[in-house]
Amino acid sequence: MLSKTRSTPVDSSAPGVIPDTITEPASNGPASNGSQIGSDHNVAPAPDSAATDRETRRERSRRKAHRSRLHGYAIVTVALVAFLIALAASNTGQVKANWVFGSSHVSLVWLVLFAAILGWMLGLFATAAFHWRTRTPRRAGGSS
Repeated sequence: MLSKTRSTPVDSSAPGVIPDTITEPASNGPASNGSQIGSDHNVAPAPDSAATDRETRRERSRRKAHRSRLHGYAIVTVALVAFLIALAASNTGQVKANWVFGSSHVSLVWLVLFAAILGWMLGLFATAAFHWRTRTPRRAGGSS
């Protein structure tokens, strides 16, 4: 059995770290005479990594439920994109749009897209305004 021992301390590149002396065998097994060489007689053996790395039933269930939700979101997203493409392809006809100061002929798909974006933007602004008007009042004495 090969044994690697040094009588000189191991150089440490980190400041403030006390260097130690290696006096154990090079292999991970016990020494050839059956006793451990060194001062670690009362150290418990390392726990089995296979027993500590196992996930519980609850963790496995959560992981699989999360995966199922992600698959569901992906399916809904693909279906929504396909629906929007079909909606745009079927509504290419021209319609007359009456504005406040006149009227024009536009493609129906552009009118629907414009209305959707305008509604989304107004919703964002309304939410920001409600949040700003109902926020917690600030203290006059500083941040704490």
